[in-house]
Amino acid sequence: MQRALIIGASGTIGRAIAEALAQAGWSLELHANQHFLAVQQLSEQLAVRYPRQDFIPVRLDLTANDAVLTKFATSILAVNAIVFAQGVTHYGLLGEEPLADIDRLLTINLRAPLKLTHLLEPMLLNQPYSRIVFIGSVYGGQGSALESVYSATKAGLSGFAQAYSREVASSHLTVNVIAPGAVRSAMTANFSAAELSAVQADIPAGRLATGADIAAPVVHLLTASSNYLTGQTIYVSGGWLR
Repeated sequence: MQRALIIGASGTIGRAIAEALAQAGWSLELHANQHFLAVQQLSEQLAVRYPRQDFIPVRLDLTANDAVLTKFATSILAVNAIVFAQGVTHYGLLGEEPLADIDRLLTINLRAPLKLTHLLEPMLLNQPYSRIVFIGSVYGGQGSALESVYSATKAGLSGFAQAYSREVASSHLTVNVIAPGAVRSAMTANFSAAELSAVQADIPAGRLATGADIAAPVVHLLTASSNYLTGQTIYVSGGWLR
């Protein structure tokens, strides 16, 4: 069976991963919350293109309490891969951030993925092979000023993947992080042309990444043959920073 759950499938990276995995023959459960209509439409489009596969939109508020998270986990059809592509950030000095914003970033970027991994672990371990991929960030390895909480959450994903992968390696479950650099997405949409140009000038590859650039290594990590690569943070940054 090849069925994956994509958390955060409505974003630029999540959607690109969904499209790449569908092309590779995967059935998908596509998660969103505020942008649930987008994953409904994506599911319908993929079903037309790949009629032999299943595409199911699923909804969850990642800031919900443990009872809601548990109920969501029990509603998921059996999957052998999870991709955590969700993520939020906030630009500003730590001392000026409301505590509620700090808590929101910690919950969506780190707490919820770890809790869902815990809840879905029995399902994953029951498969012949299984995969978890977290979408991290270069800022998890080299922190970004004005995004200190975001940087901490992404560093936390890398630390968790390294540790947790060792717990489950003998069960044919691999756990890795794909850490993008600058990507043309909602997170960079508010940058001015001058700011984007300055960032691009620092990237050896000469451009920002596309969603497809990030999706390609995710597809590789989910293959059955990628069974010895685990506990790693793989930087997909065009040579930038890390």
